[in-house]
Amino acid sequence: MKPKYKRILLKLSGEALAGNKKFGLDYEVIGPICKEIKNLHDLGAEISIVVGGGNFWRGRSSGAMDRTRADHIGMLATTMNALAVADVLEEYNADVRVQTAISMQAVAEPYIRNKAMRHMEKGRIVIFGCGTGNPFFSTDTAASLRAAEIEADIIFKATMVDGVYDKDPNKYSDAVKYDEISFNDVIGKNLNVVDITAVTMCKDNNISLLVFNLDNPANIVKAGIGENIGTFVH
Repeated sequence: MKPKYKRILLKLSGEALAGNKKFGLDYEVIGPICKEIKNLHDLGAEISIVVGGGNFWRGRSSGAMDRTRADHIGMLATTMNALAVADVLEEYNADVRVQTAISMQAVAEPYIRNKAMRHMEKGRIVIFGCGTGNPFFSTDTAASLRAAEIEADIIFKATMVDGVYDKDPNKYSDAVKYDEISFNDVIGKNLNVVDITAVTMCKDNNISLLVFNLDNPANIVKAGIGENIGTFVH
């Protein structure tokens, strides 16, 4: 098998790393995810990862706290997740580098675009922490920004639903799933795929997005080799 895409940016939500615990890290969940990432990497794909921090902290639900400070706490949460994912990947003998948008050189490299690309060319998996490094931007936007910067072929958004629906499938039994949809339709229909800034950035930079369910970690490899899963947004 050969991967369909040469360079992939995988967006992992923090909630996915918590599993049924809903908070913190569940290594029984993280282990299989990292194993499939390594399997896809072994097929020849260049992989980078953006991690969220919602399993530890969500800035937008921090109450009366100053938004900038709340978002900075969220960036630290993403760094904890990045280090955890790196540690498990290394258990599967992957060569991994963690880069953060906020300098914390005792635990990670600072984000440098050319260095990240060189790591991937040398067969290393690169994990990006701290989002964009700026408050008021989500990690979905960070994923689209990093994907544009490193010239990724596609973004994989591994999430808790199996694709994009016309309405929330958890609330409406008649929700209809799209196999394929354009960014213009996502914007026009106000679909909750990723935030509007991320959608616009993907559209402007011609970066496709594949949304699929992470309940089955094998979907990472299936997506990588081009199987028909989830929803393809372009």
